[in-house]
Amino acid sequence: MQSTLREYFESLVVTVILALFGTTFIVQAYKIPTPSMEDNLLVGDHLLVNKFMFGKPDTWLCRVLPFREVRRGDVIVFKYPLDLSKSYVKRAIGLPGDRIRIVDQKLYFAGKEKEEPYIFHKDVGHTNLPIRDSFPITKQQLSRFADYQQNRDVFDSYFYYRDFMQGDEIVVPPGYYFAMGDNRDNSADSRYWGFVPRKNILGRAVVIYWSFETDPTEHLHTSLLDRILQYADVVINFLRKTRWNRTFMLVR
Repeated sequence: MQSTLREYFESLVVTVILALFGTTFIVQAYKIPTPSMEDNLLVGDHLLVNKFMFGKPDTWLCRVLPFREVRRGDVIVFKYPLDLSKSYVKRAIGLPGDRIRIVDQKLYFAGKEKEEPYIFHKDVGHTNLPIRDSFPITKQQLSRFADYQQNRDVFDSYFYYRDFMQGDEIVVPPGYYFAMGDNRDNSADSRYWGFVPRKNILGRAVVIYWSFETDPTEHLHTSLLDRILQYADVVINFLRKTRWNRTFMLVR
């Protein structure tokens, strides 16, 4: 009996150690809370994030294991630069040294238009909005906005990026990345709050392991009662609301 209990205890310890190792260094689960990556990633998609792929650029492991750097177009999960307690998922658009400009919703690198087959424009009735459709804001353009409170995002974006501008382009500095959501009309991203530091990047989104129809405002409801109701919804409607066609779909 004592031997059996010991075996169970040792198995439990090994399982916990492996789970901790896996979630620390190899894979992490992440849930999409907002529509900023639609229609490629939907609210309620549950992802597995490869934390091993990018590794840490300042560790000896990078010299002996098959890590790689972030590539343009990777869907990355990272700590939000303005609040490290939050994690965001966006697409890596600009790499260190890239010269970027957006004109009428079209992305340009060093003056050449970049084809982006993964983007969606879902608010077609409202175009040419400051920052969202034309970026960065120049000093001349800023002069058209007199009221800071009504145009706070415009002013904040200008003052953040003015030191990174060359002409009408921004230049991504070393050790940083420019990230945007695929749903370009509804994404709070680098256009508004700045670059993503390399050290903030947790990994690359790889696969959707489960997808459940979820209210886009659910992440705003965080009380205990809200959480209980959300869990109850999953239990009651698991079969009906699970998007079975998205199970094990690769993230591209």
